[in-house]
Amino acid sequence: MNVNEFQDWVKSHYKERGWSDLDIFIRIGFLVEETGEVARAIRALEIGRDRPDEQTGTATQQKQELVEELGDVLGNIIIIANKYDIALEDVFQSHRDKLEKRYNSKRNHQ
Repeated sequence: MNVNEFQDWVKSHYKERGWSDLDIFIRIGFLVEETGEVARAIRALEIGRDRPDEQTGTATQQKQELVEELGDVLGNIIIIANKYDIALEDVFQSHRDKLEKRYNSKRNHQ
């Protein structure tokens, strides 16, 4: 699935459930929450969990959890982009242009 197809799918899927109608500040809260879950998944992969009430899975299971949490973050980012009618391709290109300009110019000055 390409990025445009995925962005359209998220738009449709979230709209069917009323999730895209939530106030943007609620959506930002969800994004922050999901970002914390990404951090937790990475911690489990890198240094493990130290709470006795938590189950630790295999490395494959932990990596799958990270994949799922990254998907949740991406879903929230797409909803925000869709709210402001921003294509993810434009986000990708803008980010690339910004970094290339920033770091190519610094490299040229060194």
